[in-house]
Amino acid sequence: MTEQEVEKQDLYRELMALKESAENTLALANKMTDEVADLTEKNAELRIENVNLRNRLEELSRPEGDKNQTKEGLSKSKKNLEKLYEQGYHVCTVMYGSRRENNEDCAFCLDVIYGER
Repeated sequence: MTEQEVEKQDLYRELMALKESAENTLALANKMTDEVADLTEKNAELRIENVNLRNRLEELSRPEGDKNQTKEGLSKSKKNLEKLYEQGYHVCTVMYGSRRENNEDCAFCLDVIYGER
């Protein structure tokens, strides 16, 4: 084998090692992206749950006459759900805590917030 052929084989091996490394890096990036998406969704769910628990605690500690309505006609818990919805999260039972794609409206969420007045 000539020196030039040996150099070509070395170059080929290095290229294959670089390709494998790039594939491994891409797989790791994809895994990390999925994990971040899951954590973001769980974080949104916990925020919604935290808001609901705080509202319930506040509701239980309020005097009896001032329990349900704010001046806008929504209870405080529904106002908080409305705020989370406006921030781009689903508050319905169907997609609870997940991000709304392109901030498109969700009939289920709107029913949870504005239904049953």
